[in-house]
Amino acid sequence: MGKNYNKAREKVEQREYGLEEAVTLLKEIKAAKFDESVDISMRLGVDPKHPDQMVRGTVVLPHGTGKVKKVLVIASGEKIKEAEEAGADYTGGEEMVEKIKNENWYDFDVLITTPDMMKHVGKLGKQLGPKGLMPSPKTGSVTFNIKESVQEVKQGRIEFKVDKTSIINNSVGKISFPPNSIVDNIREFVTTVMKTRPPALKGKFIVTLYVSTTMSPSVKLNIQEFEKK
Repeated sequence: MGKNYNKAREKVEQREYGLEEAVTLLKEIKAAKFDESVDISMRLGVDPKHPDQMVRGTVVLPHGTGKVKKVLVIASGEKIKEAEEAGADYTGGEEMVEKIKNENWYDFDVLITTPDMMKHVGKLGKQLGPKGLMPSPKTGSVTFNIKESVQEVKQGRIEFKVDKTSIINNSVGKISFPPNSIVDNIREFVTTVMKTRPPALKGKFIVTLYVSTTMSPSVKLNIQEFEKK
């Protein structure tokens, strides 16, 4: 561990912090010269091996992520025009599928498509899947509501999905954001995840909850603070 990390770790007490207190601490211990991301890590009491315990969804962060995402929309007819007017960076039809397939072109962060085009986009599963770019109805990226979907992504919509170790890891903003904006983003993220609790789950849903910056130690949050909201 580096000197700055060890100095920061000395300031983090081994206890649960309130959200506002934790954000204040993160700002105090940041040491990197670049604008670090604020990251959240949640261990859930689910077993992702069971389909009825898979946790996945989207959330629109009130203050965005601090990163402008490039959006590709694959559609046809009027939906292409709708995508362009909504602010999509790239639009097209089957030719975009061929471009990805033949040129290994991935100059986009989010792919949105209409249900009727999935028969073409679905052929890219082996290329897009490992990169986390495959659209899905569960994340709002396979939809006829192109305008709404593009605008949400531009405003700060992010996807979350529990991994095989029952953990959700996501960035929820930048440490340069005002404290209240970071608090709002974290609160919105956690409360949205809590709404995805699988009906089949018995016992605790959120087991542990931590926040950190890209280069800082983790700060443990008091889960009960969110359960009261």
